[in-house]
Amino acid sequence: MRAGETTGDAAQPDTGTGNGTDRTGARTDRPEDTRLDDTELRQLDWVRRLGTLGALLMAVGAAGAGAAPVFNPVPRFPLIGLLPRIPTVSMAIVYTGMIVVIASWLWLGRLTATGRPRWISRSQMDRTLVMWMIPLAIAPPMFSRDVYSYLAQSKIAFLGLDPYEIGPAQALGVDDPLTRGVPNVWRDTPAPYGPFFLTLGKLVSWIGGDHVVTSVLLHRVIALAGIAMILWAVPRLARRCGVRPVTALWLGPANPLVLFHLVSGVHNEALMVGLMLAGLEIALRPGLRWILVGATLMTCAAAVKVSAAPALGFLGVALALRWGGTFKDLFRAAALLTAVFVGVLAVIVLGSGLSLGWEDSLVALEKIQSWKSPMTWLGGLGGSLGVLLGFGDHTAAVTGAWRVAGGIGSAAVMLWLLWTCFRRGEKYLHPVTGLGIALGVLVVLGPIVHPWYLVWAAIPLAASTSSIRFRITAVVLSIAMSVVDTPPGANYEGRAFVVPWAIMAGIAVAGPLLLAVRKRMPGRLRSVRRAESAAH
Repeated sequence: MRAGETTGDAAQPDTGTGNGTDRTGARTDRPEDTRLDDTELRQLDWVRRLGTLGALLMAVGAAGAGAAPVFNPVPRFPLIGLLPRIPTVSMAIVYTGMIVVIASWLWLGRLTATGRPRWISRSQMDRTLVMWMIPLAIAPPMFSRDVYSYLAQSKIAFLGLDPYEIGPAQALGVDDPLTRGVPNVWRDTPAPYGPFFLTLGKLVSWIGGDHVVTSVLLHRVIALAGIAMILWAVPRLARRCGVRPVTALWLGPANPLVLFHLVSGVHNEALMVGLMLAGLEIALRPGLRWILVGATLMTCAAAVKVSAAPALGFLGVALALRWGGTFKDLFRAAALLTAVFVGVLAVIVLGSGLSLGWEDSLVALEKIQSWKSPMTWLGGLGGSLGVLLGFGDHTAAVTGAWRVAGGIGSAAVMLWLLWTCFRRGEKYLHPVTGLGIALGVLVVLGPIVHPWYLVWAAIPLAASTSSIRFRITAVVLSIAMSVVDTPPGANYEGRAFVVPWAIMAGIAVAGPLLLAVRKRMPGRLRSVRRAESAAH
């Protein structure tokens, strides 16, 4: 049995197509006794509607408490233009919606739980996700202002300048409408993103010009394309690993981290993870042509963010195991994938007119002191200890040393995981599981930790393991990290009181609503089994 594989219903296909239909008209080839009964279908309807209500509240609140551009068009509109003038109320609306969405996600998880006798179909899950994503996809960005950096860096590339050498302030000027939307800390920083992403950004600049709203929506289309690839790849990878597809979709693409930070926040992690997982699924199919197509997509993912590059190593191990599991097979796979990586990257670089300098510009990220990073904690602790002992304040040097140690540690763990996958085989550690663990270690030991970085690991692991301990940990971390950043993507210095008041108001509104509908929601697995036993 493969790592993370479960017995019984988890291994059964759940394609949502085939002979037979459910009450909603969705076709399915699943056994009749695994489909939701009438009571559970009503519960699913309530979950969907409640989650949609939460997403709509977030979308409305985003008009006044989102990461708005400097030239914000919202105040020009009647009625909704009032929201930017009452930011605390707008933020309370957003937090109310966030609480409702998270609660709906948890209730939806009860209809996908491993061991449950009946579970929702793939088509039912897809419709639920679409209902929850649409309001966030048309609302202003929230939780981060990174999309405005994308716009400025893309314009630099569009103008024929090198975004890996100069930042928006030097290239475009501080009064440029796109530069003014970039956070101050990034205005003098070269682009840390790969040439494939900036090539797409050049297309956005060509279409949208300096029109910020149009350009943001175009970048959101790119993010949604990445999420579509994730939705396509995750259930297929889950079947390879013996995980129920809809369970993987619930913990992966339906995760609040994805909804809040990839859909609403417009982060390019959506494109990176989508290309990485779609390429991995395609490359695992029999035939050289599929390997070439899949490795090409995975190289494009690494040319969005270099963090996706380790996926090619785990693909190489999977191919070597398929070809015989000898060192000769491993060298063959490594040579093939290296050739594809170098060739495709050369085409991207030459076609885009950009350089490979984005690796050098990653050094600029080290000036960010992320309180979410364990390496930063240890650096701060070491610096404080030095002051306490009378050695002076050497926090920067100690933090730098810990970050180097974190880089060495993550590389060592990654090599160990590759070796373990190769020597002990898929039955001990599936390469998809190894990839998820490796990317998780890369995040934890990295110099910067943002909430959306967790999706690098969460989505591959959701598709490859049914471990209860992992799922509980993933749920807790997902909820915690999805709410740590404020909706405006700013820290509200000087007005810190605004955030707790908005959170308390959100709890005061959402709490009674959730209590009122709780009896209409799916019960826990134990309650379902007790009810069915009593019925028989």
